Amino acid sequence: MARKKDSKPTTGGDNFQATFGDDNSNIVVGKNNRQQINSTISEVSQADLKQLQVLFDDLKRQIVAQAPPDKKDAALERVDELQKEITSQKPELSTFEYVRNWFARNLPSLLGSVTSLVINPLVGKVVESVGGLAASAIKQRFGGG
Repeated sequence: MARKKDSKPTTGGDNFQATFGDDNSNIVVGKNNRQQINSTISEVSQADLKQLQVLFDDLKRQIVAQAPPDKKDAALERVDELQKEITSQKPELSTFEYVRNWFARNLPSLLGSVTSLVINPLVGKVVESVGGLAASAIKQRFGGG
């Protein structure tokens, strides 16, 4: 916008603004729109992180109790990989899928437990807070909503 000394801005220029939803799927751009960013990402507390650890510990206990000896170590490694990815700065859903698919092929009896952990609302909260990946994307990809 042009501005004259000691005067109000002149009007008539193009104004482009955008609205972004939590998952950036609601984007509007054009003339005379306003930018508005709606975010409901919650802070992750120490209690949340402790509860996340409990979820992983429970899954590992199930693996130790139910997995055949020749699959146990590999299963625990996949779970560690998943946990690391969930708390990384740029979580990749491809790792979530890789772990799920590994369990589907190798330990299908534990697939439900792995999937339940991945779509847990606490996991979504942590992933959104730490990595900015929308929980809705996880739920959509893994059948949680």
